[in-house]
Amino acid sequence: MANKTLAIFLFFCTGLLFAQQDSIPRQSDTDSLAQNLNGRGFKVEEVVKRKINPLAPSRAAFYSALLPGLGQAYNKRYWKVPLVYAALGTGVYAYNFNNTQYNRYRDAFKARKAGLVTDEFYDINGDGLGPDVSDTALEDAQVRFQEDRDLSLLITIVLYALNIIDANVDAHLKQYNVSEELTIDFQPFLERDPFMMNPYYGMAFQIKF
Repeated sequence: MANKTLAIFLFFCTGLLFAQQDSIPRQSDTDSLAQNLNGRGFKVEEVVKRKINPLAPSRAAFYSALLPGLGQAYNKRYWKVPLVYAALGTGVYAYNFNNTQYNRYRDAFKARKAGLVTDEFYDINGDGLGPDVSDTALEDAQVRFQEDRDLSLLITIVLYALNIIDANVDAHLKQYNVSEELTIDFQPFLERDPFMMNPYYGMAFQIKF
């Protein structure tokens, strides 16, 4: 009796094992299914898994902090490198220009206060009837260029920080598979309350990947 029960149990387990093996699709079966679906108008795409590097965003940010544009090059966004240098170069140029003008008007204003009449703004046209630029005008120009210089420095610092943030965020986004067929579809909808039968209508949108 025990041998008969053991034989029935082994037969049942063997049948279950073969059933499980048959239920697993083979590679040839999946390829055939994909070809049939493609032939009937369905689009079957192969999903490629990419390895995620968790240190890539931090490394890209560090490179951009060390040398602006280097993080963008690390992310292989080479077209961004000229933009980074153009933005930072404009900020540095504006700072140097305003700082030079500020020093000119400051030195002339100090010379006027010391009783000197040899500054470059005293007799610009050379007619000997100076001063051509008054002390008040020198002081106002000095204040204006100082404010512009400080603003240029602030903008340059912000652009430098944005360069680091851009490299960090871009390294994060590169590790996500964003479809090029991303679309947003707007559709009207109409629903009724199942109890009061009151209509509800509006506009819905659907994001398609």
